[in-house]
Amino acid sequence: MKILKTGHYICVLLILCGTLSGQSSMPKLPGFYLSPYENEQVTTFSFGSDIRIHINAACPDSFDTGKPVGLVLYALPNGNTIEQTMGKQMEAGDDWHYDIQHIGAQTRFLRHRISDYNIVVVYLETSQKSWPAWKNEHPNHAEIINNLTDYLKSCFKSMNPFIVLTGHSGGGRFTFSFMDGVSAIPGDVKRILFLDSNYGYEHMYGDQMIQWLNAASDHYLTVIAYNDSVALYNGEPIVSPARGTWYRSRIMQRYMTDLFSFTTSEDEDFIRHSALDGRLRFILKKNPEQAILHTVQVEKNGFIHGMLTGTAGENQGYEYYGERAYGDEIQAEVFHATGLQIPLRSEDAKTGAEFMQSIMNLSFQDREQAIWDEISTGNIPHFLRELKRMEATFTDANSMSHTVSYQVMPDYLSIGSDDDFCRIPMGPITAQRIADRFGGSMPTRKLVDHIYVNAEVKLEPVTYPWSEESVKVSRFIEHNEDIEALRLAADGKLGQLMGGLKKDVVISNLITDPSRPNHVVIYGWHKLDGTPWQPLYNGHSASYVDYSHGIRLLYGMVMIDDEEKDIRTILRDPVFYKILSDETGPMVQPTYIADASLPAKPKSWGVTTDSNGSIKISVTPDPAVDSYRLYSSRDGLTFQSAASFGSSEYILDTGGQDTLLFFKLQAENSAGLSGETEVLGV
Repeated sequence: MKILKTGHYICVLLILCGTLSGQSSMPKLPGFYLSPYENEQVTTFSFGSDIRIHINAACPDSFDTGKPVGLVLYALPNGNTIEQTMGKQMEAGDDWHYDIQHIGAQTRFLRHRISDYNIVVVYLETSQKSWPAWKNEHPNHAEIINNLTDYLKSCFKSMNPFIVLTGHSGGGRFTFSFMDGVSAIPGDVKRILFLDSNYGYEHMYGDQMIQWLNAASDHYLTVIAYNDSVALYNGEPIVSPARGTWYRSRIMQRYMTDLFSFTTSEDEDFIRHSALDGRLRFILKKNPEQAILHTVQVEKNGFIHGMLTGTAGENQGYEYYGERAYGDEIQAEVFHATGLQIPLRSEDAKTGAEFMQSIMNLSFQDREQAIWDEISTGNIPHFLRELKRMEATFTDANSMSHTVSYQVMPDYLSIGSDDDFCRIPMGPITAQRIADRFGGSMPTRKLVDHIYVNAEVKLEPVTYPWSEESVKVSRFIEHNEDIEALRLAADGKLGQLMGGLKKDVVISNLITDPSRPNHVVIYGWHKLDGTPWQPLYNGHSASYVDYSHGIRLLYGMVMIDDEEKDIRTILRDPVFYKILSDETGPMVQPTYIADASLPAKPKSWGVTTDSNGSIKISVTPDPAVDSYRLYSSRDGLTFQSAASFGSSEYILDTGGQDTLLFFKLQAENSAGLSGETEVLGV
């Protein structure tokens, strides 16, 4: 058995930044992980239910904490993912979206040339893959975006952050939505860059930008567009004459001529307007070929140029709309983060003591909401973010052995900083919401035992006689203080794998116990002799929380025989569930929040044979089902996967064997698996 501190990325290629990966002479930014590419500091998480964020900073040795941070808010173009927007070296079969932005490589080029501040790029993706579509679903879009911007600034508050608003295509809607939420563009917005993205321009935005440009000499506005009004696709116009960026850019520039004196130059390729000593630029690409040049403008050094216009670095080492200047900076592979996706902790976040005092007299419902508000926005200590990788060999229901690797928090969910935190008991619904937001899971009883056996620091459980005080916040605080006293006495370090601290809220078959609906299932709190103080128990309602309850999160994906699998999928499987669970039978609902989109268990199905010995499986069609999984057995006890089929009938060829067979079914759709049917024999 080994415990390994998890690397946060799976990779193929390693390119170094000064020192060996993971051996930087400078500390990482709090809450960040090192990417395999140039040791860049990265983190990925969600903001709200439908905004995904990836933040990329230079490697620790190149990141100068004595200089300001330029937060470049790059709102993604329609249809692109973060990974596609960052880009990669193309290989046969790759999606073309990986080769049309290369913001990752263009950022690396910029870092070699910008020395007066740290470039930190914030990639902003919506679940709709469209900022205009996202805006239409959120009447309070401006408030959300301004809250997001304020939050991001607060995460770098001590580094004198400023904002760059930019994006491509529909990403321009993010910038305009930001303006919708302010009467005047704040002074800490230093640059606005429209990369063929100002479709939503109206003169009310022009008024804001004019006022902002006049407010300070370090405010820059660059608009890059092409003549999309003549662009054709299969002989048809791609936009109406008044709806594209060509038209919007021209009316925007003309509107500003009343206040700014422009210098205009024109050649066979471009019309260029410049004002305010280069701080205000319109770069308009002609299009005599009537081609679609929407993404080409970005690919051909567009992001580089837009970030450098009006500065001494403009046109140094690159040419806008020339050959890619960043070719050597393109990463070879896409690197997918593995681990819980926890938001950065704001420098303005409450300490543990402040938070616990703030909830002292709240009702259960209000306290749970307060816990959710803090943890879902990243107010947890940094030591909890460095997951421990656990490795073992477990068997499935057919007694087949499998190598297993999973990642787990070293300690229980807490609120606050490394210097001032409190382990926080909470109800299972709040815990499940947090797990779902972070891409995690709570453990099973089997995994709780496994974690304890391999804990680096084991403490004797701190118990108090049950009383009305047990469910009060004051007792939560007292329990945390007593645990900390024991940890320090044992010379335990924050970030070590701890055991014996709390009863775990676990996922279990008992979640769906019909005699006890809406109850919490708890287990563990091991004593030093290895026996659990608390057997598996679901006697408390979901609204009961006392000082002994704790939430330890796992990353929601596990490696089984070197293949990544979803914990929920494994626990629903009639054979593999046994790898992660020591209970009887797979879990119908390995979560405290039922997924309404899961298919129902097949209720009407049958098994018949024909004269050739073939077996026909018949199922009543269900529009919510994509396919069915069929399992067979010769003894009715040990089942093997026999087939997967997508119709209402399936013929199984037995090769003419005359033997008794048993079958059961599970329905499947994109949300997961249903429960198992009863067993039928033929």
